[in-house]
Amino acid sequence: MPLINVQLFEGRTLEQKRAYAKALTDASVQVLGCSPEAVDVIFHDVKKSDWASGGKLWSDPE
Repeated sequence: MPLINVQLFEGRTLEQKRAYAKALTDASVQVLGCSPEAVDVIFHDVKKSDWASGGKLWSDPE
């Protein structure tokens, strides 16, 4: 507890993911009172062609 699933457009660096995982872990520890070892973060990299908002793919031109 907890397991945090993060979906992002592909292209983030390992350093960005490390920093985000640390920030999410720190926030979980502060708010939930759990240990850092209890926090799992899973990143799902998604292509813009596989993500749509408002019926439009993010890969489509403006």
